[in-house]
Amino acid sequence: MNTPKFDLGAMLSAPQTAIQQIPCDQLHPYHNHKFELYSGERLEDMVASIKENGVLSPIIVQPIEDGYEILIGHNRWNASKLAGLPTVPAIVKAGLTEDEAEMYVIESNLIQRSFSDLKVSEQAAVVASRHSKMFSPGKRNDIIRELTLLENPNAEISGDTTLNPVGSKLDTSESVGKEYGVSKGSVVRLIRINKLIDELKALVDSGELSIRAGVELSFLSEDTQAVVAECAEDCKIDMKKAKMLRASADDEGNIEHHIIESIISGEDGEAKPKPKSVKISNETYTKYFSEGVKAKEITETIEKALAFYFENMEEN
Repeated sequence: MNTPKFDLGAMLSAPQTAIQQIPCDQLHPYHNHKFELYSGERLEDMVASIKENGVLSPIIVQPIEDGYEILIGHNRWNASKLAGLPTVPAIVKAGLTEDEAEMYVIESNLIQRSFSDLKVSEQAAVVASRHSKMFSPGKRNDIIRELTLLENPNAEISGDTTLNPVGSKLDTSESVGKEYGVSKGSVVRLIRINKLIDELKALVDSGELSIRAGVELSFLSEDTQAVVAECAEDCKIDMKKAKMLRASADDEGNIEHHIIESIISGEDGEAKPKPKSVKISNETYTKYFSEGVKAKEITETIEKALAFYFENMEEN
């Protein structure tokens, strides 16, 4: 089956009736939305603007069973509800594949905000998706041109907007890193961060868990990560503890609950001193012990001799 192609020209020349007014209660967030919505003053400003001017740029949605799923415009939809608007102007995109829908969501967020402005978990989601080979250069170019023209109809669009097309030789951590201005090592670490459960991603975003410690925890199973996140509410997880947790996991990334608690609480945080053993020379052995004497008997004899020695030392 051929994948439907993006017809940018047809979209741009579509009559105004192509923009539909869709009731707010028929709209649903994208099922895999990875980006934080506006809050605080930024959200309040958008609500005030919509109350005064309405929604100036339509959102983009795709039809689903119980209404429409938002691909672009989650903040506009949220602000419109807060502003008391019953409907939101929208362009409906039917027949998109899962990968194409994902492209709309990610590329629109990167147009609105720079990569460096994203939270660590959001950067991780972008990089992991970009690294997964699911974005073909042609489709990605079409979407970027479409979104740019939606934001600014007078914008001049060059023939190729892809910074580093993903191909058989360019789909590497290095090329993805160049595209987003980060090192190859950072790309690898962000891909690992994307494997964390949401609770641990939140700790990384807040700075309570370092990125490198998060990478160590990303090798644990989701069930184990959930226990770790619960324990982290009371104790900070530093790099040392994260490495200990990873080293304690089995091949499936699982760790017994009591071991997790012990490591995170710090009970196993300090290395215990190894017991020291002392060897006696062969000359000393033959002088005081005969052949065939068991090690236990030798140990008991030495202990008695030492006890006698130190007792007499105290008396003197």
